Amino acid sequence: MRKYLLDRDFENSFIAPCGMNCGTCIAFLRIKRPCPGCRFKDLDTKPKHCISCTIKNCEYLAQTKSGFCYECSNFPCPRMKNLDKRYRRNYHMSLIENLTNIQNQGLPDFIKEEKIRWKCKLCGSILCVHRERCLNCGTNLPE
Repeated sequence: MRKYLLDRDFENSFIAPCGMNCGTCIAFLRIKRPCPGCRFKDLDTKPKHCISCTIKNCEYLAQTKSGFCYECSNFPCPRMKNLDKRYRRNYHMSLIENLTNIQNQGLPDFIKEEKIRWKCKLCGSILCVHRERCLNCGTNLPE
């Protein structure tokens, strides 16, 4: 039995305010009780830390036109810096870099790059940022 949905196509709504591509999150990819992503309603399938996320719920973010942290005058704030540091250390991905890319090149081009970056070179499945190997074929993720 398959545990993960690894053949979705990324959408604009999958990109969280912090720059995280929810389409690469283990909670989003699971078949049983999947998380809908940060930009969707807080359902009981969403991890509690995502529901209470201080970045997603930031009062300054609510004032931005784009809905992304890069537009905030405090960017990158201490919260964003801490999250970015953890993601760079644990998952080899920078959320601040993602946001800068979205700001500079636009969301459609960022999504195009994400489709290439997070696709397994061997089997074509979506890669999970929270795992070191492809969930489908076990190929090591590039660092």
